[in-house]
This record gives sequence, C-alpha cells and structure tokens, in this order.
Amino acid sequence: MTVFDDLDDYLALPRVSGLAVSPDGSRVVTTVSTLNDKHTEFLSAIWELDPAGIEPARRLTHGVKGESAPVFTAGGDVLFLAVRPGADEDKPPAALWRLPATGGEAFEMLTMPGGVAGAVSARAADATVVAAALLPSSADVDDDKTRRDARKESKVSAILHTGYPVRHWDHDLGPDQPHLFDADGRQNLTAEPGAALRETSFDLSGDGDFVVTSWRISGPGAAVRLVLVRIDRATGERTTIAEEPGADLEHPAIAPDGSAVAFTRETHSTPNSPPRITLCCMRFGQDPIELTGDWDRWPSSVAWTSDSSALIVTADDGGRGPIFSVDPVYGAVTRLTHDDFTYTDVRPAPGRVIYALRSSYAVPPHPVRIDEGGTVTALPCLEAPELPGTVTEVIATAADGTPIRSWLTLPDGDEPAPLVLWIHGGPLGSWNSWHWRWNPWLLTAQGYAVLMPDPGLSTGYGQDFIARGWGDWGGDPYTDLMAATDAACAHPRVDAARTAAMGGSFGGYMANWIAGHTDRFDAIVTHASLWALDQFGPTTDGAYWWAREMTAEMAQRNSPHLSVGDITTPMLVIHGDKDYRVPIGEALRLWYELLTHSGLPADENGESPHRFLYYPTENHWVLSPQHAKIWYQVVTAFLGEHLRGEAVQLPELLG
Repeated sequence: MTVFDDLDDYLALPRVSGLAVSPDGSRVVTTVSTLNDKHTEFLSAIWELDPAGIEPARRLTHGVKGESAPVFTAGGDVLFLAVRPGADEDKPPAALWRLPATGGEAFEMLTMPGGVAGAVSARAADATVVAAALLPSSADVDDDKTRRDARKESKVSAILHTGYPVRHWDHDLGPDQPHLFDADGRQNLTAEPGAALRETSFDLSGDGDFVVTSWRISGPGAAVRLVLVRIDRATGERTTIAEEPGADLEHPAIAPDGSAVAFTRETHSTPNSPPRITLCCMRFGQDPIELTGDWDRWPSSVAWTSDSSALIVTADDGGRGPIFSVDPVYGAVTRLTHDDFTYTDVRPAPGRVIYALRSSYAVPPHPVRIDEGGTVTALPCLEAPELPGTVTEVIATAADGTPIRSWLTLPDGDEPAPLVLWIHGGPLGSWNSWHWRWNPWLLTAQGYAVLMPDPGLSTGYGQDFIARGWGDWGGDPYTDLMAATDAACAHPRVDAARTAAMGGSFGGYMANWIAGHTDRFDAIVTHASLWALDQFGPTTDGAYWWAREMTAEMAQRNSPHLSVGDITTPMLVIHGDKDYRVPIGEALRLWYELLTHSGLPADENGESPHRFLYYPTENHWVLSPQHAKIWYQVVTAFLGEHLRGEAVQLPELLG
C-alpha cells in the first residue's frame, strides 16, 4: 500500500513550492504547504534549508493563516506575505512581514488597505518595492482605506468598467488598480497606472535605484500588448525602454551590476501562426537584441548569474524541463542539466551555484543545488512518496512520420491494466513535471495504466511541432492522440479492450472532440472544457488572444458541439462556476445537448448514462482539498462502472 491508495493520505502529503536565496548564497528558504486541522485548506509556512545538503530543513514561521512568497533583503532578513487576523478583523488583507537575520520574532513591516500582492528586494541595498492596489479615485493610502471601508459598510460591489478585460481566471478585476510602492515610505511609484500592472512582473535593480516592469497597453477594441518601462525609485519618473508592435515583452530580470535587463519576447499569434517566445537582452542606453532567435525552444524563466556574466533560463524539452545557460552577448545556449526532471524557481547564487526546485512524474517538487559542472545535490526537505507502479516512455509514430512521445504509468503486478488516456491542457504545454492536481498515480494505484501524451501544439519539441494543428485543433492533435493510444495499447501490460479518455481545459476540449469522432473509448471525462466555440471566444476572460488566433470559420470547423449527435460514449462533465477562463456556459450547454441531442440522450424518465459534477465555488482548477477528494472519488467511480463493471459507490458528502 502507498499513500496513493488512500485519498486522505495523499492529500495529507506536504507540498514544497517557491524558493528564495540570500544575496551572499548562505541561506536558502522554501515554503511547505500542509492541510489544516479541518482538512479544508492548505496552509504554507517558510522553512530554511541547508545549502550544503546535509542538515534537515527547519521551520521558521508558524502563523495560523500561513506565510508565502519569501524574499531576502540585502542584509539577509526574510520578507514574506502573511495574513494575521486581529481582534478587529477576521479576514484582513495580506501584509508584508520581516524576519530579522539576527534572530527574534517576525514583525509586520507594511500594511496596505487592499493588501500586499508581492515584493522584490534589492540585492545590494536596503530597498524593497511591493505591488499593492489602490482604488482609482484614491488620493493616497489613507484615502484608499476610507473609500474601501465605505464600500464594505454599504455592501457595494459594483464595478464600472471603461476597458477590457473585466475578469481574470477566477476573480473580477477592479475597481482597484495595481500600483508599485516603495515599501519603506509607502511612496507610490506608479501614479495613475490604470490597468497597466495587471498580471505583470517587475524587478528591482541591485542598488535599489530603479524598477523595470512589464506595462500593459490597451489598443483598439479589446487588444492589449506588454511593453517594458523603467521607473526611478526616488522620483517615480517612468520611461518606456522597449516595445514592439505585435509582441509582449515580459519577465524582466535586471543584471546584478545594473547594466542590462533581460526579458522574454512573445509574438502575438495569428490564425496562421502560433506565438513564438525568445530571450532578449538590452544594455541600458542601447537597443534590445534577440539572443535566441535560432534556438528552437521557448524560455520559460529568466535569471542572471550573480556576476552578470550569463543568463540562466529554463525551457520545455522533450518531456523534461532542463536548465540552460545563455550568453548575454552572443546568445550561445548551453544545457546545464541532463536528467529526466523539470526545473522551476531557479535561483543563481555566488560561485556559479544554482538553487532550484525540480520534479518529474516520479518525484514531487524538491529543492536541489546545481554546482558548476552540473552535479545536482538534493537538499534535505521532505521524503518522496513511494509510487504504486512504474513510469516509462512510449514513442508513437503519426501518419506523416512525426514521433509522438508520451509518459505511461503502469500499476504494480503483471496483469494487463485498463488504459486511461489523460490529455494535457494549454494547449501550449507538456506533461513534463509533477502535478498535485492532475496526478496519474491516484488512478495507477486503482489499477489503471495512465497515458500522458504530448500531441501537436505541445511545447518542448520545436516551433514546427507547436504549429502542428494550429488553427486545426481537431486535426493533427486528435490523430496524434489516437496514434499515442494505439502505441500504448500495444504494450503487453495494457488491456486494449478497456479504455477511457479524459482531460481538462484544452484537454477537455479534446475529450469532447474524441467523444464525437470515435467510439473506441468506454468512458470519457471532460473537465472545464470548451464545447461550443461560437460562444466561447467572446466570453472567456482573455477574448483578445482568442480573436488573434481563431477566425469564425476556424471556430466553426473545430467546434465539438457540431458532432453531438455522434456521441455514443458515456461522459462525465465537470465544471466550476467560478471558472472565467472557460466559462460555465460551456458545461451548461454541453450538459443540455448531451441529454437532448447526443447518441445517448436521456430516456423517458430523464435518466442517461452521462453525469455532471458541478462545483459552485471552484474555478478552472478544483483547489479545495475536500472538493479534490470528491473529484477523484466521482471520476474513479465513473471509470470503474464503465471499464470494470463495478457497482457505483459515490461519496456520502454529495448528499
């Protein structure tokens, strides 16, 4: 038995996320999340790691509501965000706290009426800049508190919009607007930003003199693009330093010596071409240069070595996510890690040392140190759970000869196992790292083989592979998935006579498409899925990117709802009402049309083999532990019914 055999044991596993390293490299901290006593919420605390990889990790913070987003000051203090309820307010906004390097208790460093959303500290000066929101009519922070209190007391939630977007992911935007503040004096560095700082990132120079941030600019209609601006910390003077029509400039990283800024450049997609992400560098006072125009991978994170001599980036690559070094002058790319892991939260330190988190489908995220030369040392933190099976690679061949690779988990034992095809979302993504929410081992522990393929549109295989199926989602991505399934079914440990398909978001779209174009599967699970593309585009929270890449004719040609009459496979539909990325209207229409127009409609009593698991309070993900547990209970009951003929046993908490 493993922890994956029991959902309560699985949900109780501690989870590592985030990483911060002091400027001198002597201290490393991470956050560890655990279930609260009621098993209804994950709470994170800050833990200190031994950079040498010898001593066990030790917990630093113990707040009842948890702590997150640690950063180090130049002097080695740890800054973090925390919600500390008081006598006057049960749910105050997050504040910035400071834990001195010299010891003692943490103290509250900065509170803002709308909360503190993030902080960045200078590496060589006592300076910190935070992101926090103000109401647009607020004259200052004190006035902002007065206005917020008035809205709260009057129970007013109305928002008057003058532009787009109005929602993001799971929350309404406005009426407040993100600003950048000097953390010491609460000086507002970004007067009247409007929506420019929504969903952007920023960096602070090593001497604390200036900030570089992405800046959102609205265009005709609902169009937006991101430019880079430089903000003087002393005066708030703002200057646009890099912009390009038809591209978003993001993830600025200032060189420790203050001489340059590196950033990613993502071209805007069109109906005929997918986006392309490259790495750029700009020496201040000079024009930006594109460093990786000839590198057929997408940089996903950017950092500088401590001596400003090289850029350290990550990128998806063949079902992994290695670390690479990029020359900031010539753009030469050198791979630094060569294992089967994906690296995140990469933090270079003095002495050509790099700290990071890494994970794979065999191991959850855990902190490591990478020394010059590529040696990787795991830092003691948490024990990796024992797996209920094995994971292997499967390579299929598409009809045109293109290789399609997948991960395949197999349960312990010798008997052939029913197969579950699990399709990733995005669609621009890859099955290349551990995922607590979409975890194949929970199904593998129940005796299923789980196939996780990277079909056309997946990242890590080059621009041509991303373009494979662009604007034609029901074309190559679909046939790639079928080829991957055929290859898995040829494995001696897979029972090809018992198969199911499932996916979320774009994976849910593909599950819907599969349902209307083949009857080879015994059951289909579709989560947060796109169903009717004629209505989806204008209702998603980012309609501008949909308008860029999908014409009305393409949406019509690729819409799964047009094949509802051909669906003869039982479907489990799952959706959260707070999902603004794929609005609930997609599931409502899918559910109605399954019952009225599918090849398995409801009978004279209104009953059908289809099911609809609805979450009024969840978003695109299912984040609450108790709801995640029900998700897996309902999914495994549905698979067991249709792949194994098992009697349905639903959780009692469904009522």
